Amino acid sequence: MDDPKTRRVWATVITNLDYLPGLLTLAYSLQRVQSAYPLVALYTDAFPQAEGLPLLQARGIPYQRVEAVVPASSRRYEEDPRFNDTWTKLVAFTLWDEYDRVVLLDSDMLVRHNMDEIMDLPLDAPGTLHHRIFAASHACACNPMKKPHYPSHWIPSNCALTAQHPHPDKAQKEAPPSSAGVGMLNSGLLVINPGKPAWAMIEEALADADRIEAYNFPDQELLSDVFRARWVALPYVYNALKTLRLENAHAAIWKDECVKNVHYIFAHKPWHETREQRADLSEARKLNSWWWEVTDERKRQEMERGVVDDY
Repeated sequence: MDDPKTRRVWATVITNLDYLPGLLTLAYSLQRVQSAYPLVALYTDAFPQAEGLPLLQARGIPYQRVEAVVPASSRRYEEDPRFNDTWTKLVAFTLWDEYDRVVLLDSDMLVRHNMDEIMDLPLDAPGTLHHRIFAASHACACNPMKKPHYPSHWIPSNCALTAQHPHPDKAQKEAPPSSAGVGMLNSGLLVINPGKPAWAMIEEALADADRIEAYNFPDQELLSDVFRARWVALPYVYNALKTLRLENAHAAIWKDECVKNVHYIFAHKPWHETREQRADLSEARKLNSWWWEVTDERKRQEMERGVVDDY
């Protein structure tokens, strides 16, 4: 009989070497908090396998080839090129033969505290579609970085998390309903029971070019649209977008000690920092300092095992 723990996994999609430092530190951070479940790297044919797979093998990270998910639309996300690859994250919904539960994590995340409890989060049984199809945390619709290509209605008053400001203690444990604010999730963390019915609905949407063209935030907008108000909203602590800590976003609810999983959103990642930037010990760099602290620890332990490379 299969070990139930082998049927429940953390997973992350990797399509290039640029995100490999993030993946390696993510995997180490899960081990560091003593998660009982493995992280599986889902790689596509775009991933440089000859160079990349031995790096995963050297660290004991299991991996699995998956097909890239390509929508009917040919839209390219010039303002956010990283979005062009994010459709493939939807492949997690197709892994019903391998797993009963997949918790999909973006590779630019750092797990700070054990969060194995979400492996037991009640969701609709595989093969059924009710009102708990998957789980995720809300996207922040404040647009604190004032990105001009974001929708004009993405303002603090329309953000689901803004309503939690008067109750910061509650915000660590409960989330607003999935329909709150703009009703959009952030797909950095998705708790999924893979199943054919949900995937069929996703495939139908992917085949609708006009629908895809209208999405500004690829995979997460599709999921929020197709399964509107049918997903479970998780507290921000499971997908703590780095910008939530800003005063003009959600500093009112952010608590460093409660954050379980930091998400380093946007194009500039901690591993892109220069030596001079790393030397900056200001409060503004605190979250990046967390990532480097764990990464430096990872590299020291790898070196002791004879694993020495540029990652």
